[in-house]
Amino acid sequence: MRSLFPVTDLTTSSSTGEGPSGPLADREWSLDELADAYAYPADLPAKTPWLRANMVSTLDGAAQHDGRSQPISCAADMRIFGTLRALADVVIAGAETVRLEGYRPARAREAFAARRAAAGQGPAPAVAVVTGSMDLDFSLPLFTEPLVPTLVVTGAGASADRIAAARKAGAEVVIAGDGTRVDPARAVRELADRGLTRQLTEGGPRLLGQFVAGGVLDELCLTVSPMLTAGDAQRIAGGPGVAVPERFFLTSLLEEAGFLFTRYRRTDG
Repeated sequence: MRSLFPVTDLTTSSSTGEGPSGPLADREWSLDELADAYAYPADLPAKTPWLRANMVSTLDGAAQHDGRSQPISCAADMRIFGTLRALADVVIAGAETVRLEGYRPARAREAFAARRAAAGQGPAPAVAVVTGSMDLDFSLPLFTEPLVPTLVVTGAGASADRIAAARKAGAEVVIAGDGTRVDPARAVRELADRGLTRQLTEGGPRLLGQFVAGGVLDELCLTVSPMLTAGDAQRIAGGPGVAVPERFFLTSLLEEAGFLFTRYRRTDG
């Protein structure tokens, strides 16, 4: 992996100005280097959320192949995926993505244990499932075997029976909307009020589209896969569009084996 932007990356030595093999060298980065490169902002006020998204897209804009993202990913992408999870307080996913990708509880990883402890975090991030219908199988390990309780984010009008079933399974139910609709801004705020400020959403496209339309996405980590799929796969974000496109600014660009690992923020500050 090499850094294309900025030219002097976080592997640079303070004394020599170069990393172990130079700042642009093509080498495998350690997990510590990846964690430093993808660190959340350190100067956020208390209970202020920072929502980042992690998605992958082919050259022709497909976010999935045969309904899953794994076929268009790679080993380096999965290392970054794991690093982003290890830095987060909570991983937010839509119910459809949870079903299609076979979500399991986030696991504790020894490589990040000291970093999480120093940040006041638990051993692993919580998983928050956003669902209006509450159409979830609460017997799955995601609900019965997590290190920290899984959260189910839904609306005030969700089925009382399904809410009771979620709580019986050990999940924490978070009400973040009226009727069965989840309000994206309120969901982000409710999670932050619980101390879950370092937020990571992994989609799917419909949920990411809601965060974009709601104006609450702070950062996008997008892997551009050097593949072409054609077909009618979804883009990384779907649903209603915004009235005026919002500008994001490139903050870093890594490359390995033709895969581009981009990182964009809402502001250029």
